[in-house]
Amino acid sequence: MSNFTGQFFNSDHPDFEEAAVGRVFNGRRPSADERRPVAVLFAETDQDVQNGVRYARAHQLRVAVRSGGHSWAAWSVQNGTLLIDLSKMQQIEFDESTGIAVANPAVKGGEVLEPFLATKGRFFNGGHCPTVGIGGFLLQGGQGWCARGWGWAAESVVAVDVVTAEGEIIRADATQNQDLYWAARGAGPSFPGVVLRFHLQTRERFKHVGHSVQIYAIEDFAPVMKWMYSLHKSIAANVEIVCVSQTMSLDDGQVPKRVLIVSGLALAESVENADEVLAPFQSCPIIDRALVNIPHKHSSLAEQKEDQIRANPEHWRYFVDNIWVDGEHSQVVEKIEPLFADLPEPAGFTIWFSMGPVRELPDMALSLQSEAYVATYLVSQDEANDDVNRSWLTETMKNAEPVTLGQYLGDSDMTNRQLKFMTESNFAKLQQVIGEYDPEGIFVRYLAKDSSTVNRNHWRL
Repeated sequence: MSNFTGQFFNSDHPDFEEAAVGRVFNGRRPSADERRPVAVLFAETDQDVQNGVRYARAHQLRVAVRSGGHSWAAWSVQNGTLLIDLSKMQQIEFDESTGIAVANPAVKGGEVLEPFLATKGRFFNGGHCPTVGIGGFLLQGGQGWCARGWGWAAESVVAVDVVTAEGEIIRADATQNQDLYWAARGAGPSFPGVVLRFHLQTRERFKHVGHSVQIYAIEDFAPVMKWMYSLHKSIAANVEIVCVSQTMSLDDGQVPKRVLIVSGLALAESVENADEVLAPFQSCPIIDRALVNIPHKHSSLAEQKEDQIRANPEHWRYFVDNIWVDGEHSQVVEKIEPLFADLPEPAGFTIWFSMGPVRELPDMALSLQSEAYVATYLVSQDEANDDVNRSWLTETMKNAEPVTLGQYLGDSDMTNRQLKFMTESNFAKLQQVIGEYDPEGIFVRYLAKDSSTVNRNHWRL
């Protein structure tokens, strides 16, 4: 197409299939019969994005957007659309006087933005998996490093530059286009525009990364987690707390077995500060049964990112689901235990991620959370395992419904299971914002099994 600087692929182009799904992280991709865009544009400039939106309008197409391609359900791949892929737009700027970084949505938070900011002595709590683009991550709220203490990453978005449904570029922040700015912090894939740039308030970088690690037999899940519920809300704000079920060998030659890892990661001002804030992890009443107990070892974000890459191999087949859990702690532990103990995939893992103590969120679209988040990632290379993995995950999440408040958009798949992800009042406001900025429905909405019941826990319909 002559009015695009970037590459444009119609469905009859020999490279269309690669353009449509090649950047989808999940190897379990939608089939060509299930859903495909009409065309794909790899935008290289702001003008490309503007022209893409105008092209879609002229050809009666909707617009889907892809930043990093990490959506487990491949939300960017939808029928009747022009898919605007932003991967060619990779600019980062930094203002020394304000500490504000400006980056395009496809910039990878861990691989690119984090090391860039490290050279400036600054930090932004982006996604854990380093290959995640900041676009979808931030639009969904951004559950990043140390979110329990330092807030959702979207809280540090101070402005967005957006291409509107008319193909114009506007700035949205706390003083102009405030409702669009509100939506940019939590609306996810129903955001009524294409974000060109995020303006991010960074923070002073920590001086030391300290790591407390305990490993228990999976049979000790209940007592360990009951202890964790009694403890986690009192831990210092600069400590990330994760309990993960994982298969591993503790000794050479040992048959891998599933264990429970209790991890406390301190992003600290000093070694002494890390010693202090990690000390409470030694209070577990069954610590004598720990297979491994490391009170405090020196780590680095680079080391942590390497662990994330090993746990999340690109283009393997993923089934993922998640829940915000809430209720009496003993009941919560009982209902979530199968998600940790009985995974059918050796490479699969389940995390319990502390967000406690729960604090009041600023006024933004993201509005649902509880003191703890649970997500399961079934990871396989074998397509023959798909049916078993899908069935197991659906049924085991169903078992946890009595303690389920809702879910986080970032790990959801509404084509299989629909849950609440936003308060009713915020969801109603989002529809008003969408109606104001995209009344003709140019941009895609949530990819859901039933669009009429989005943002509702399916077992309460």
